[in-house]
Amino acid sequence: MINILRIEFQTSLSGVVREIADRIPGVRSIKFENAFYADDGDWIESLLVTTESPFDPESVLSDRSRVELFHHEQVVDGSNEPTYRLTVVAHEPYPFLLGVILRESAIPNRLELRNGQFRGVVTVNEWESFRALADRIQDRFGRFELLSVNQVETTGEPLGSGQLGRALRNELSAEQVTVLRTAHRMGYFDVPRRVSADDIASELAIAQSTLSERLRLAEKRLFDLVFSVHGDTTSDDTDRD
Repeated sequence: MINILRIEFQTSLSGVVREIADRIPGVRSIKFENAFYADDGDWIESLLVTTESPFDPESVLSDRSRVELFHHEQVVDGSNEPTYRLTVVAHEPYPFLLGVILRESAIPNRLELRNGQFRGVVTVNEWESFRALADRIQDRFGRFELLSVNQVETTGEPLGSGQLGRALRNELSAEQVTVLRTAHRMGYFDVPRRVSADDIASELAIAQSTLSERLRLAEKRLFDLVFSVHGDTTSDDTDRD
């Protein structure tokens, strides 16, 4: 029987979330909605930021070398505190907490800075995986404080899973889904990458140029949908049937 474990922990604040928190006065919380590895230490991140008072995301992040603001919008959620969705390209050299979690084959369910504490909820499939992850976080970030651990029956929802599922079902062509699935299976999105684009093209028996085009269009459409960029999902349909 597989012991699926749900772990809640606190660790040291680090990476781009720390940089954003230091720049924005009165931060209440910063929550990861989605995060995708792009290349060379760069991640595309969707962050939900709640503050005591309104701020201008463009002014706050304009001179940050590690963060490029791609899109921002204010979110109306019924609370009295301003909440913004920031989509950023973030340079997160290893170790990056999400990268460490994924390397240990854990499923990230929630990552959030709240009231000055950086907390995570992840799911692992056995006690040995839990201990390995705890040791790695302690080693890399200098702190791992266990808040709770419970045995559960399901892995729970990973970051952004519902939006990704809708995008894959409704918006990507069969060829694009195949390219993404094969690239993921072969380790193209791992950190570091385990295969090249040429390897994937060979596996699929298509030209490297065809692979690159399908992958680029699939990633573009997926990012637009997942992050709801200006509500516009009308990217190039060249590769759709």
